[in-house]
Amino acid sequence: MNKLINEFDEIIRWPKKPSDKKIVINWLSNKFNGEIKYSEKEVNEIIDRHHSFNDIALLRRELISRKFLSRKDDGSKYWKTNK
Repeated sequence: MNKLINEFDEIIRWPKKPSDKKIVINWLSNKFNGEIKYSEKEVNEIIDRHHSFNDIALLRRELISRKFLSRKDDGSKYWKTNK
């Protein structure tokens, strides 16, 4: 994991191995509070604070597709799941 997360608490690259991808997305999901509903802008800001390779959309899609975050169909609200 130390090769994927730097000393500034940022993901430095998107891993190739599926098992590492899961670890990284799980780690990122812990940056969200399960009691808060977020706007897409707020989700993007949290992701942006915790990665350095400039692909917010990839990480947001991964959080959704791996069911760490859920969202309304129109994308207006996001929330952390109980995963």
